Amino acid sequence: MTTHDLAATRDKGRNADKERWTEWQPDSFLSWPPKLWPISPVGIAKWLYFYLVPWALVYVAISVPVLVYLTPSMETMKTLNWDWIAFIFARNSALLIFFVSCLHVPLYVKKSQGFDRKYNGRWLGRNNPNFLFKNQLLDNLFWTFASAVPIWTAYEVLTWWMFANGYIPYVSFHQHPVYCLAILFAIPLFRNIHFYLIHRPIHWPFLYRRVHSVHHANVNVGPWSGLSMHPVEHIIYYSGVLIHWIIPSHPIHAMYHMIHTSLAPSQTHTGFEKFIIKDGIEIRMEDYYHYLHHRYFECNYGGGGILNVDAWFGTFNDGSPEAMEKMNQRIMSRQQRAQSKDQSS
Repeated sequence: MTTHDLAATRDKGRNADKERWTEWQPDSFLSWPPKLWPISPVGIAKWLYFYLVPWALVYVAISVPVLVYLTPSMETMKTLNWDWIAFIFARNSALLIFFVSCLHVPLYVKKSQGFDRKYNGRWLGRNNPNFLFKNQLLDNLFWTFASAVPIWTAYEVLTWWMFANGYIPYVSFHQHPVYCLAILFAIPLFRNIHFYLIHRPIHWPFLYRRVHSVHHANVNVGPWSGLSMHPVEHIIYYSGVLIHWIIPSHPIHAMYHMIHTSLAPSQTHTGFEKFIIKDGIEIRMEDYYHYLHHRYFECNYGGGGILNVDAWFGTFNDGSPEAMEKMNQRIMSRQQRAQSKDQSS
């Protein structure tokens, strides 16, 4: 089915046949992020709201108590010791289980809203040879806990050890509040750019086949699909936190960066546009851009709609027929160039 057919076949009903093969699409093509130039106070206000509410604020609200109450003291972390390293690994595992389960259980176990606002008209794959154990959920859990959590923990442990020993630049939040708030605000924007820059290369054929294909086995994504990646991809994906090894930062910056990096993928891979708590109360979940990336591969390499990096590089697709045609032309042009190169050689 092409995007042209989606409007005619979408079904928002809660009682839709669970095996239907249609797709759901927003009523109108996405307009985020709003245009900021020429300067528009209303546009900027809308963008700030979209940027902060609810998820940026949620991840900050999680990061602060985790740093204050669930992280060993800097004095303890001056020395690498298996006791506190194991504690951080266990804490990260528990945090991930709790957060992702809050999305997975109601949406995919209880199926509280059925297919309402679900992009793909099927549930997670079973008896599918594309996944380990032929089961999408088990495959996602394996890659998450065998690879994502250990690599996340390794980056975090090294960062705390370096902070504790003064090996990386530290800045006091009390002495430089404006600078520290600016860095905190900029972290999701930095992540957006970093994600685009690391994402394009792993779509090159050599890396895609050996590394990124693990993640893209999830065409019909679910909350546990977000961190389901090859270990090499996890190493690249979490490398964004290294920015705090370079620029003066406070530990809250590194914590927020790692929490955002680890929890946001479950939100952006729910497969639903919104989480309906009850009639009239909805929480924005996944933007349609990233679903289209999993659906078509060749577009929307950036990490969400907060900063449209794809528009800068000509890879943005909002799901409209015009955008689909542009994407197809880009793919055909690249294939033609490849064929010409092969014929000439």
